[in-house]
Amino acid sequence: MRKTWLLGFGFFSISITWALYNAFVPFFLDNYLSSTLLIGFMMTIDNYFALFLQPWVGNRSDKTNTRFGKRLPYLMIGMPLAALFVALVPFHVSLVTLVAFMVLMNLSMSVYRSPTVALMPDITIDSKRSQANGIINFMGGIGALLAFFVGSKLYDADHSLPFLSAAVITIISLGILMFVIKEKRDTVAYIPAEQREKLSFRSELNRSTVFLLGAIFFWFLSYQGVEALFTLYGEKHLGLTEGQSAFSLGFFSLALVLAAIPSGLLGRRFGKKRIIMIGVSGLVVIFAAITFIDALLPLRLLMLAGGIFWAMININSYPFIIGLGKEQSIGRRTGIYYVFSSLAAIASPPLMGGLIDLFGYSILFYVASGSMLIALAFLFGVRDKGLARDTTATGHSTTA
Repeated sequence: MRKTWLLGFGFFSISITWALYNAFVPFFLDNYLSSTLLIGFMMTIDNYFALFLQPWVGNRSDKTNTRFGKRLPYLMIGMPLAALFVALVPFHVSLVTLVAFMVLMNLSMSVYRSPTVALMPDITIDSKRSQANGIINFMGGIGALLAFFVGSKLYDADHSLPFLSAAVITIISLGILMFVIKEKRDTVAYIPAEQREKLSFRSELNRSTVFLLGAIFFWFLSYQGVEALFTLYGEKHLGLTEGQSAFSLGFFSLALVLAAIPSGLLGRRFGKKRIIMIGVSGLVVIFAAITFIDALLPLRLLMLAGGIFWAMININSYPFIIGLGKEQSIGRRTGIYYVFSSLAAIASPPLMGGLIDLFGYSILFYVASGSMLIALAFLFGVRDKGLARDTTATGHSTTA
């Protein structure tokens, strides 16, 4: 697991960059745009790249064969470019240059995000992937927390410092990965591109995969809507201050970080599907209960519990969908995973925002709970024979 912790630096750099980007770029856009709708649209650029580019890159990386391996070449191209453009973002001189740097940064990150994620299952046997995913998500969560707590201080000192710091961290992380990970040595079963079985896209969409992708879409639809609109819900529906609302949302994020590694261990011990179903069922109840809460302490306790249940889902879902396919299609399936999570991220805020316009803020957690319930229904269609429990320390479980 030592290499997994070090691989976590890749996720650390991605998370810290996205957190800083999401926290501070809206302030830059606000200097040029008066429409919050337009600002919100500009902040979804990454999801459109994820929708179209990441599946293609993930699929291409499955077929790549260089002396560095099949994933690392994409990191070697994308990470330096991303570091350059994230460093340039605060030095924009107009809306045109700001948007150009934003687009180029998002484009660069789309080049290496899927291959970085795919490296984890590449170097980890199937029975330890939930545990490994917990570790790398823990690293990513630490990066996001640092971005908020340290990045805010740096931003107050100079608007460029958080972005320059993210650029330096990205380059250092690439150096660590290049030094530690040797794909042809560390991959569980490295197969040269010319020797890999040719798999059609249709062959990847077996029954269990289709049902799991449906579940992924609906639980991300629920999560993304809550994440995007919770602070407004707290302010306008519960009468909290902006600071109280943001701090309350932080309980959810903190619980996610703390529960990341335990959730991976639970997935390994009791089975990914079982732990995911517990997490989804828990959030159905938590989100429904929040609709009846109007006091700060119970709200924060429920958000804390919600973060734990979300960790059970988020940590185990990616290893689960990888385990339903073949080893040589990890990159492609990573891309497919991001397509459905990105579709939810694109659809959820405007959908829930429109419902709030019609019915008021009280509708937010009713919809979030209902969306989780639909996800739970999809999970019943997933057959996880061979994936129910990771009982061995070596070897691969069979595919569904």
